[in-house]
Amino acid sequence: MRNAKFLPRMPRWRRKRALRAAQVLDDVVDSQVASLPRLPEELRIRHADHLAELVLLAQAYRHYAAGWITWRQLECRGRFALQRLDGDCCAPLVQLADGE
Repeated sequence: MRNAKFLPRMPRWRRKRALRAAQVLDDVVDSQVASLPRLPEELRIRHADHLAELVLLAQAYRHYAAGWITWRQLECRGRFALQRLDGDCCAPLVQLADGE
């Protein structure tokens, strides 16, 4: 298997910025993973799904930095990740309250 080479036309600062963004997302996920076992079952599943979306987005940033995907593809993956994070799959906060 050959190692991917950086595209010569991509400025170095863009690669570095993409790798920094991926590292920030990884840091967010790492800091939140420890809280998963303490959550109730329904919240744990949703929280784990959100963290998985962040991991996929970080991977997309790494793929962009490696030159495997274009800026437009990265932007598209970012939009889809935000839609899935903000989507209808999650219960509104009103439904999570006890009582009423």
